[in-house]
Amino acid sequence: MIEGSSFKNNQYKIPYIVTEEVPGPRSRELYSKASEMKGFSSQVKLFPVAFESGDGFTLRDVDGNTYLDFASGIYVTSLGHAHPKVSEAVAKWAKKLMNVHDFLTPIKAKAIEKIMEVLPDGYGGIQFYSEGSTVMEAGLRACRLYTGKNEFISCFTDFHGKTGHAVSLGRLQPANGVGRAQGFYMVPRPNPYRPYFTDDTGKIDTDKYLQFYDDFILEGTTGNISAFVLEPIQGWAGTVVPPDDFFPKLKEFLEKREILLFADEILTGMGRTGKFLCMEHWDVKPDIIALGKSIGNGFPVTALVVKDSMADSLDKISASTSYGGNPMACAAIVASIEVIQEERLLEHALKLGEYFNKRMNEMKENHPIVGDVRGKGCLLGIELVKDRDSKEPFEKAGKMVYKKAFSKGLVWVPSRHVLRLSPPIIIPEKLAAKGMDIIEESIYEVEKELGYIN
Repeated sequence: MIEGSSFKNNQYKIPYIVTEEVPGPRSRELYSKASEMKGFSSQVKLFPVAFESGDGFTLRDVDGNTYLDFASGIYVTSLGHAHPKVSEAVAKWAKKLMNVHDFLTPIKAKAIEKIMEVLPDGYGGIQFYSEGSTVMEAGLRACRLYTGKNEFISCFTDFHGKTGHAVSLGRLQPANGVGRAQGFYMVPRPNPYRPYFTDDTGKIDTDKYLQFYDDFILEGTTGNISAFVLEPIQGWAGTVVPPDDFFPKLKEFLEKREILLFADEILTGMGRTGKFLCMEHWDVKPDIIALGKSIGNGFPVTALVVKDSMADSLDKISASTSYGGNPMACAAIVASIEVIQEERLLEHALKLGEYFNKRMNEMKENHPIVGDVRGKGCLLGIELVKDRDSKEPFEKAGKMVYKKAFSKGLVWVPSRHVLRLSPPIIIPEKLAAKGMDIIEESIYEVEKELGYIN
């Protein structure tokens, strides 16, 4: 495990805030100058700070404030910022060969080899792209070509991208400027904290979800379903982890109906949850997988991987791209996988996950507005509610806690009433503890301000 080079000997306090208020004056000035830029995300609007550098598990803003990073660029820089091995690998090819379209290069061949090395057996087709929406669109085309069927099922509040068909799989609605395409259907997925279907004891019942899917396919679709597409753990929806029996039962359900299982591992894959693929937690092998975000530790690259029998499909869907698989991207893939292997980061992420879940469950016991906590590895969520009986989402508190913790030097991710944590998997436990201290302190202060405690 590496630590940011500036902080190896604890020479500086982390976080370290030097301005009287944050965002500081230079951040505010830059945002004023860039006022023509529109479409900032909710997290930026809530806390418009401008960053100028990153080092391992820290970020530094233009005013000289140093933050502890619990966001990883929203699940992207899992190995921390400017990891020397990844940066050097990209720089080498930036000086040597930037792009030759889809011709093979030695580093591309090595990237293919490394990905196949860490995946379970049975996958025999791969193609590289430059961002998430494109890889999802290509995956849908491959599913249609392979199955001869043209419809898809996905889940409410999943997120799969912002282009036409990727949007049709996910949460964005016509109000966001894009409608849902024909042949795209959405169903509920199991959320243990907010279940649609329960057994006689009130616990979530996976079998009832599968029965609903069966009835829906028969009565609500043409029956021409090519694939079921979903995130192993939902990201934008608030780190929703399904019950352990869901994916094994879903895979069996789909195989009987000759429907493919398409796992969007863009957010969850490449070590984020302590496994190279999140689906490995349930010993389930999807038919088709999308990888991205941390696969290049910040360099824009994604990959589509299909099972052996689907490999020829990639030859028939015009899979090549202008930027996907360029030498710099492939160098980032190789270096990122090697870092995970050499530094034993899967084991470290699992150990961190144990710590985080223990600490979050203690928060749940001690704080009345904490309704639920969940996660695997370094993919975590804290759900805030107005009261535990009604489970009414507490969006106001979510915004307040997010801003308070950020002002104390913690960079992280909001999702309305769910606080999302995605620290880099290199972070030492002592600094993981410091981040959790900031979060708990912020929750306590908000509870006092809102009258939940004296």
